[in-house]
Amino acid sequence: MDDHLGGDSTPQPLAQALLRIEDLAKVYPSGQRALDGVSFAVAEPQVIAVIGSSGAGKSTLIRCINRLVEPTAGEIIFDGRDLLKATERELIEIRRHKMGMVFQHFALLPHQTVLGNVAFPLAIQGIDRATREARARKIIELVGLKGRELYFPRQLSGGQQQRVGIARSLAVEPEIWFLDEPFSALDPLIRREMQDEFLRLQNMLRKTIVFITHDCDEAIRLADRIVVMKDGAIIQIGTPEDLVTRPATDYVREFTRDVQRAKVISASALMRPAAPGGRYANHVQSGARIASFAAQIVASDQPFGVIGENGQLAGEIHRDAVVALLAGHDHQA
Repeated sequence: MDDHLGGDSTPQPLAQALLRIEDLAKVYPSGQRALDGVSFAVAEPQVIAVIGSSGAGKSTLIRCINRLVEPTAGEIIFDGRDLLKATERELIEIRRHKMGMVFQHFALLPHQTVLGNVAFPLAIQGIDRATREARARKIIELVGLKGRELYFPRQLSGGQQQRVGIARSLAVEPEIWFLDEPFSALDPLIRREMQDEFLRLQNMLRKTIVFITHDCDEAIRLADRIVVMKDGAIIQIGTPEDLVTRPATDYVREFTRDVQRAKVISASALMRPAAPGGRYANHVQSGARIASFAAQIVASDQPFGVIGENGQLAGEIHRDAVVALLAGHDHQA
């Protein structure tokens, strides 16, 4: 099963992929098949969200990738090597130096300060105290907790504790970052704040990330590409726009049913060929989401020109197409 499933994303060549999963399977002694021939690739840097309902195999997938759970079959190629052939000692070194992990329950050390928690994985690596604390302080500032270095976890809010968990996972400067439902235990306002923080950090750090969530809105907001799982198998892989406009199955269609389409669909999806000598009230980039300019074009008597990746006019977008999308009358495959 490959990346062409139900989307227009091009499969990443092995030389370009930091992580490639090939036909990964996990069958428990009871006969339960938790993973069933899972294959996909993660480029660098890129955010991949893995979504699906409870029991879809999302968390098992992450735990198989870092071999906290032992796969039954398949290949896990990370940074050019097959992790299923790595020794236990090699795996420990890879986890310590190349992988960051953030879980829903982030298990901070209660008797360590914020500084101590963030520096802890560096202490495990044997890094001297001055160096690890200097790096920890930089990361604490990066996640917005400067001034709280000497606080204990019990003195922090839930969102602040999660920031400490994120900082701790970033301390090792991982090549790949795994997040398993990291915000689902937070209340809605703090969850939105942490999503904003995630986007800010990704814009700064450009990490390669595999992000597990059951929340389609969260996946669409945070991810470059989305992997949809059901019963241990991949149903569809694609960009958020792929999933919303071209759902491969009724399961995917139902999963994306309540997504606000104007926040996902780009100008290129609604544009028409440019008319000769066309006059435009404004111009937008082909990748601009409709929601970002909907109010302006609805109030305009003239179409907007759409600029392609080459900087040239690629087409034009008209008010009626945007109004139809906002009214829920957009065409769905």
